[in-house]
Amino acid sequence: MEEFGVYAVFGVNGPPQRLLSADGSCRVSVAVPPSVQLVVVFSCGPWGERICVNAELSDADRFPITIGKLTPYNRCLSWEQWEEETWTDCVTLNLTLEGGNTDSVVPLAARELHGKRKRERSADQEVDGGLNKVTKAGQEENVCPNASKEKPTPVRKVRGQSRISQKLFASGADSSEVKAAGHEAGGEGTAPPQTASRMKSRQTKTPTQTTSLIIPSGRWGQTLCPIDSQTAILIGGQGARMQFCKDPMWKLCTEDMSWVATETLAEGPTPEARIGHTAIFDPHSKRIFVFGGSKNKKWFNDVHILDTQSWRWSMVEAQGKVPPLAYHSCSMFRGELFVLGGVFPRPNPEPDGCSDSLYIFDPQISIWYQPIVTGDKPSPRSGHSACVIQQRYIYVFGGWDTPVCYNDMYMLDLGLMEFSVVQTSGKAPSARSWHGSAVLSDTKFMIHGGYNGNSALSDAFVFDTETNSWTELTLPQLSVPRAGHSIITMETPSHHLPSKEDAGVVKKTLLVFGGGDNEGRFYSDLTTVAVETLLDAL
Repeated sequence: MEEFGVYAVFGVNGPPQRLLSADGSCRVSVAVPPSVQLVVVFSCGPWGERICVNAELSDADRFPITIGKLTPYNRCLSWEQWEEETWTDCVTLNLTLEGGNTDSVVPLAARELHGKRKRERSADQEVDGGLNKVTKAGQEENVCPNASKEKPTPVRKVRGQSRISQKLFASGADSSEVKAAGHEAGGEGTAPPQTASRMKSRQTKTPTQTTSLIIPSGRWGQTLCPIDSQTAILIGGQGARMQFCKDPMWKLCTEDMSWVATETLAEGPTPEARIGHTAIFDPHSKRIFVFGGSKNKKWFNDVHILDTQSWRWSMVEAQGKVPPLAYHSCSMFRGELFVLGGVFPRPNPEPDGCSDSLYIFDPQISIWYQPIVTGDKPSPRSGHSACVIQQRYIYVFGGWDTPVCYNDMYMLDLGLMEFSVVQTSGKAPSARSWHGSAVLSDTKFMIHGGYNGNSALSDAFVFDTETNSWTELTLPQLSVPRAGHSIITMETPSHHLPSKEDAGVVKKTLLVFGGGDNEGRFYSDLTTVAVETLLDAL
């Protein structure tokens, strides 16, 4: 049987080069030739007890450009220079093997590829210095990209070196800057903290913490999707330094509010790293549908399905046409996905850059179609919210279409397929996008936070669909400014209620995760508030 190995191909015509082998080092770094614009990494042979291979492209300053992961179910990665805005002529490929017999491996000499650039350190220094640190990490699921660097991690680059900002959104940015590459919004989260020292460092950056010792890295633009009364699935996101999360998939267990990293547990082709996508759970088929999103200059219109019973990914070969979209809304009604709005890739195929169209995906026959819709539909926008009320109406609020930010409200009658403008009363939320929204009851939903064009917001409002009125909500748990965060409500059993007659009563809980404050912070905290407490505060 062929031995396990990890290979790399540099350039279209480059031959495969073996970088990791079954009896070799668990860590290697190689220089990418300056003329190469394509890197392909793949594994061959039985994985055995090996968990994954972390792959990272770093620039000359050792900042990660892009990160990927090989697993027994995802055995190939490819990167092209045009996809990565920070790809320069000084790029290093770093590979780290996790799991398997990594404690007794024999170091494999790091390869010096042909090209003008020389490595900063010799092959022996690179391997010997890194091997000890990797084996110390042992069974860590993900390793912080800068955890093994001897020099401290810079807070941010000097202005002028890169046009990418640590802020989620640049004030006054034009459409080409804001709408592309995830609206130039967040950066990539590093891996979850695994030691007490890392945990302490992470705690200084987050306003509240989960009870779990292992938590997802700080991020924005992710999705948090509840699948039952005790479980929610976290997918995707970006954090610091514009990098896509190295730990893109987690399971939240609401019984004790603990996190479990689950990327390597799912079989099948996992979705490529992305932000601005949507994830919707169908309770009848027990499947999560992931659609769209973006990764730097790449936009997606693919549909990935995670079967939560078999825990297996599959990709849909859909018929019909739907454009690549990011920061759209996606609602489920009678087993179909209703996708509204979103931003197009750059260069924009439409003058406005954002979509005002409604697309429906029918999973039964795997087809996209556009329904006939009447009435006053919303103007083109992205970063808006959509709440399904009473399984009959979709309420659309806010959004962004550079340079305009909205705070208007539209309602789609799913029976008549008719849009109408909602005339509201009370103090309405200010114009915003990338806010969080969640349904609280049959007649009420909440809007929290977001971005108004200058800063992240911390206010919260509840809308009553019976009276069409807004009510501002003031709670200390929701006082942290954040945008691009996830808000969901879950029906969680009450196991610790004081009275016996209340035992087993199903209560609704609001959960808020992640997001960023547009000042360089990306949160990994989880905030919980009883929905009953929210409604009592009105």
